[in-house]
Amino acid sequence: CNHFFVLTKMADEETGEFHTAHAGASETYPCQCGTLKKNGYVLIKGRPCKIVEYSTSKTGKHGHAKAHIVAIDIFTGKKLEELCPTSHNIDVPNVVRTEYSLMDITTDDPPFVVLLDNNTNAEKSDVRLPAGDLGKQIREGFDGGKDLTISVIKAMGEEAVVGCKENASG
Repeated sequence: CNHFFVLTKMADEETGEFHTAHAGASETYPCQCGTLKKNGYVLIKGRPCKIVEYSTSKTGKHGHAKAHIVAIDIFTGKKLEELCPTSHNIDVPNVVRTEYSLMDITTDDPPFVVLLDNNTNAEKSDVRLPAGDLGKQIREGFDGGKDLTISVIKAMGEEAVVGCKENASG
């Protein structure tokens, strides 16, 4: 069920899958529940989630096979579950991962990261510095003068920093 429109292509670091989306693409697309896979994405209770467990089971003699999906909200980390007949459609969010150069960290409370899109040279300053270890890693790297690339994931109109890596000096 990879019904995407080509414009932006990014490889998912964990699965190596390419996710593509177009600026005018809808936020979700329908996908048959039986074709979903672990590490894929699904919409549960209106939230974009990454599937961490997927199993199917047959119900009675004339019943439909059902898929049991356990997934983690990609923005809040909350665990959600869904039970769906494998022959039915379920919404899947268009998820795009983009990498930016870190230019600055604002002094706001909470702080935001100032990012530069290396493809368009457009500046972006509407994504919060994440809390926890990732935010600490970004802050320490930036304060130490390191050249950092920040990974931002976007789905359903929400964005969040999900990764950070130091660029090799060249």
